[in-house]
Amino acid sequence: AEFFGISPREAAAMDPQQRLALELTWEALEDARVSPETVRGSRVGVFIGAIRSDYAMLAAQSGSDGITQYTGTGSYQSMIANRLSYVFGFQGPSLLLDTAQSSSLVAVHMAGESLRRGESVLAVAGGLNLNIVPESALSASRSGALSPDGRCYTFDARANGYARGEGGGVVVLKPLRRALADGDRIHCVIRATAVNNDGGGDGLTVPSQAAQEQLLRLACERARLDPRDIQYVELHGTGTRVGDPIEATAL
Repeated sequence: AEFFGISPREAAAMDPQQRLALELTWEALEDARVSPETVRGSRVGVFIGAIRSDYAMLAAQSGSDGITQYTGTGSYQSMIANRLSYVFGFQGPSLLLDTAQSSSLVAVHMAGESLRRGESVLAVAGGLNLNIVPESALSASRSGALSPDGRCYTFDARANGYARGEGGGVVVLKPLRRALADGDRIHCVIRATAVNNDGGGDGLTVPSQAAQEQLLRLACERARLDPRDIQYVELHGTGTRVGDPIEATAL
């Protein structure tokens, strides 16, 4: 906590997802060979995806006596992104996104759009998930989505649900020409992104083959890429008998 200028009392009230975001952002900037001090006060955008607020639930369970001056800033979902902007002195957009399992990739999409518009000169994007309270596991289990084996058999006849995981990831994004000019370490180039929704499909949590096909075509069109030239694909891969066939067929 001292490394980031945070007092022990405030650190104790902070959602661990905030703590993880701080560490990952520092490491991501280091990996990109970007000194945090050189971008302080700049239009650096922060786009972070997170799906649950387990720590806020934990704080609520402690009762009114457990509420301190740091409870709000320590548990609000928005503060995961805002904490990064404050600590690092980033003055671009600062958003916490929740689009369920797609949150991290939608964060990357929005970061890229912000860079293209000139709204941000550099962007930090990523996502976090920590399983802190048993209630979140219970709700996933009772929805029927979790595998009773605790294994995720994606695109397999044994598929019977997904397994929960936790962790985080952060990337630093910049327009290619600027990254080259600044001598940054470049791991990959994002040629295009696209976002849509399955709205009006067979169910609230059921994917739509037509919508996914449309999304893939749009991304390839924006990237000016022939789908036949794609060599490697990563998918959502829920490991469910409903979702897997739809996703694979759409691809």
